[in-house]
Amino acid sequence: MNEPIVCASLWSAVMRAAGWRCQCRGACGQPHKTGEGRCTHEHGKYASKRRAPVRLTAAPADPATTGLAAARLARGELAAWCPGCLDSARRAARRAAGAAPDPAQAGLFDL
Repeated sequence: MNEPIVCASLWSAVMRAAGWRCQCRGACGQPHKTGEGRCTHEHGKYASKRRAPVRLTAAPADPATTGLAAARLARGELAAWCPGCLDSARRAARRAAGAAPDPAQAGLFDL
């Protein structure tokens, strides 16, 4: 199995807890009907004939978590995500938050 070079022990612990399967339960917008509500993508397995093997990521269980806050999370606050579910869940979280611009960037282009 391929594992990351950095934080491999943390990543492995998250993957073992997840059973080496994506833990998305619909945050990405898909109902995951074939997996009884949970994504069926498994680490190292093929999602389809024309795709590369799935590489799961240990990322915040709450897809709205960003930046430095995500780096400080404990193992219990991380989940296994396949790339497709993680990207879609993050987009959905941004849409739900209203995608308000960062107030620190408000005057960036004011002249």
